[in-house]
Amino acid sequence: MKQFHKATKQQSFLRMALVGPSGSGKTYSSLRIAQGLGNRIALIDSERGSAAKYAGDFTFDTVELDTSFSPSEYIEGIEAAVQGGYDVLIIDSLSHAWNDKGGILELHDAIAAQDKSTNDFTAWRKVTPEHNRLVDAILRAPLHVLVTMRVKTEYLMEKDEHGKSVIHKVGLKPIQRDGIEFELDVVGNLDENNTLVITKTRCKSLFQATIHHPGEDNIAPVLKAWLTDGAAPLISDEQSKELWQLAKKAGLSVGGLLDLTNKTLGQAYTSPREITLDEFPRIVEVLQPPQEKEAESENAVG
Repeated sequence: MKQFHKATKQQSFLRMALVGPSGSGKTYSSLRIAQGLGNRIALIDSERGSAAKYAGDFTFDTVELDTSFSPSEYIEGIEAAVQGGYDVLIIDSLSHAWNDKGGILELHDAIAAQDKSTNDFTAWRKVTPEHNRLVDAILRAPLHVLVTMRVKTEYLMEKDEHGKSVIHKVGLKPIQRDGIEFELDVVGNLDENNTLVITKTRCKSLFQATIHHPGEDNIAPVLKAWLTDGAAPLISDEQSKELWQLAKKAGLSVGGLLDLTNKTLGQAYTSPREITLDEFPRIVEVLQPPQEKEAESENAVG
């Protein structure tokens, strides 16, 4: 039987989207915000290398997607950022995974074309799991993730304070699957003046906020304070399983693993699942077989 327990706010990683038309500063703003969240920044570039133009202003590593924008390509990039130990990952942009070469819409059309008897519902049933895998990879990655999304653009003619007609470029809905914003912590719309209007947030300090030129000096400190206010994040189910597999190789029972954990960390945990993300590498190192440690040491020297 499921048991309820007291809810506890934990430290967490950011999931944020910057949405706007071309020229609104999505890439530049995401780099500025990332700079205020961590030291090591990775960027998945689907915009044909455009982010590299800011290499003189920011320090970051990038990987370019240019032949396929399939969900699996993005997932591979996310996993590489995690393995690389980066603090922040920028996905610029997530829209290509929806409506560009190899993206979800193209996968849907390909499935429908293969079998004329396949209806639209059946095609979506086959494609949706691929979209869900990408969203899940973004949500589970143990680092901050900022995504940019393009919007369908319209031009509106309005009167300024002097009665003169001026044309404004405005963005409509994001180019991504409907409802993607519900999966994220913070979503904001950027306009052509690089003004960010927060449209969805779990951080109450940003509720209905309007931020001019968002970056490391205004929105990033608010986000960082919110993300670090709480208990340290615990290891995931996958990491818990990894520890148990290492423990079994070392001939330890669950109780033995717990005893080793508490001795190593100086804690009094009642379950290995109480291990925090920061503590996880120390336990892995202790459990790792001596021969594997020697091999890693030799590889590092080589």
